[in-house]
Amino acid sequence: MPSSVYRLFEEAMRSRKQIVCVYRGRTREICPVILGHTDGHEVALTYQFGGQSNSRLPPGGEWRCLSLSDVSEARLRDGPWLVGSRHAQQQRCVQEVDLDVNPDSPYRPKRSLNRR
Repeated sequence: MPSSVYRLFEEAMRSRKQIVCVYRGRTREICPVILGHTDGHEVALTYQFGGQSNSRLPPGGEWRCLSLSDVSEARLRDGPWLVGSRHAQQQRCVQEVDLDVNPDSPYRPKRSLNRR
């Protein structure tokens, strides 16, 4: 059974809404791009474009891998869907991809987003 955070990330992906959350004590502004599991844990590859970070967040944002068990106070908000530029390397964040916002995903997601 997916956690409430997992379901919220799925809803953000389906409706193309941003998420504001606290991750390991820091406020993050993100758009989730890939959702699934790694070693049995719920994880998401996200694009962080605002908020705080343990390392410096470059202008325009950066890709981040989040363990959903470390996410709290997550909420959806309206705003532009931001995913940055394509990354040259294959993602290694999500081993078992459940959902991917990319309709041409090379990761063979288990489910389709079928946006509403």
